[in-house]
Amino acid sequence: MQNKKNRRGFLRTGASAAGAGVLALSGCKSQREEKEVNINFNKTFRWKMTTTWPPNFPVVGEGCKMMAEWVKKMSGGRMEITVYGGGELIPALEGFDAVSNGAVEMNHGAAYYWAGKLPAAPFFTAVPFGMNAQQMGAWIISGGGAKLWEELYAPYDLLPIICGNTGSQMGGWFNKEINSIEDLKGLKMRIPGLGGKVLAKAGGTPMLVSGGEIYTNLERGVIDATEWIGPYHDYKMGFHQVAKYYYYPGWHEQGPVLELILNKPKFLALPEDLQEIVRTACLRLNRWMMAEFDAKNGEYLNKLVHEEKVPLKAYPKEVMIALKNYAKETIAELTETDAPSRKVYTAFKEFQSVINPWMEISEKAFFQDI
Repeated sequence: MQNKKNRRGFLRTGASAAGAGVLALSGCKSQREEKEVNINFNKTFRWKMTTTWPPNFPVVGEGCKMMAEWVKKMSGGRMEITVYGGGELIPALEGFDAVSNGAVEMNHGAAYYWAGKLPAAPFFTAVPFGMNAQQMGAWIISGGGAKLWEELYAPYDLLPIICGNTGSQMGGWFNKEINSIEDLKGLKMRIPGLGGKVLAKAGGTPMLVSGGEIYTNLERGVIDATEWIGPYHDYKMGFHQVAKYYYYPGWHEQGPVLELILNKPKFLALPEDLQEIVRTACLRLNRWMMAEFDAKNGEYLNKLVHEEKVPLKAYPKEVMIALKNYAKETIAELTETDAPSRKVYTAFKEFQSVINPWMEISEKAFFQDI
C-alpha cells in the first residue's frame, strides 16, 4: 500500500512539474518576444582550427572537417572554419600555445598532450584503469567535470569542450611477447599521458610521438612498441607491417576524451547564436566519433586477425596487476605534489564511486556469460 501511495505521489509531483513547465514556457514566450535580438547577417567570421592529427586523418581529422561544415550550414554561412592537420600550419603538438596566444582560434586534440604545462590535464583524457568512454562522458557533461576542466584552462585564456572519444583502445603493438612485467623494462614505447608515467614505473621509456611519425619511428627502431587507437586506425596506419604482436586491453585508455580548445576571449566575443552552434557541433561530433570507431573497429579487427594473420594477445594477468599497482603509485605521487591534480582526481574518484555500482548491474552484467 505504501508503495502505491509513493507511486501516486511521484506521478502527482511529475504532473505538477510538467504543468509548471508549460506555464513557465508560456511566460517565457512573451519575454522572448520583448527581448530584441540583434544578429548582423552580413558579418562573417573566418576561423582557423589546427589539430594534432595528420592531415585528412580518418575519423578524427575527417570529423573535424565535418564539424566545420556543420557549423557553416547551421550558421547560414556566417561562420567558416578552415581545418589544418598537424604540421600544415603549426607543429602537431603546439596547438595549446597557438590558441592561447590567439594565433589560431581553436585546436582539436587531447588534453594529455599538455601534461608538461598542466599536470592535471591528462585526467580529462584518460586515467589508467579508470573510467570508460561512457563514464567519462557522463562525468564531464553531467557530473561536474567540465567545470573543473574550464577552471584548469582559464589562466591560459582557453575554453575546453568535450569533442570526441575513440572508445576503448587496444593495448599496443610489440615486436616481442610480453610474458611478464620484466619484459617492459628498457622498452621504448610511444605512449602519452598517465599511461606513459605508468610504463616508466615498470622500467620502460615512454615517448611522445605525433600520429604521423609513429610508423616511421617503429620501422626504424626509434621506438620498440606503440599504442595508438584501435583496429581501424591501426590497420590504416600499417602497424601490422612493422610490428608483430597486437595486445589488449587498452589499460591506459579505456575511453579517451578528445577536446576542442578555443581562445576564450574570441569565443565569448562571438554572437551568442554562433557560440551555441559551435557547442552543439562539438556534441554532435562527440557522438558520431564514438559510433564510427565502434562500427569500424569490429570490421578491421576481423581483417587484422583473419586476413593479415596478426597474433592477437591478452596481457597476462600478472602484468595487468603490476601495471594497476604502478598506476596507483603514479597517481598518488602526482596528486601529492600538484594541487590541481589532487582537486580534479578527488572529483573523478567521487564520481566513479557513484557510477560504478550502476555499471556493474547494467552494462557489465549484460555481458556476463549466461
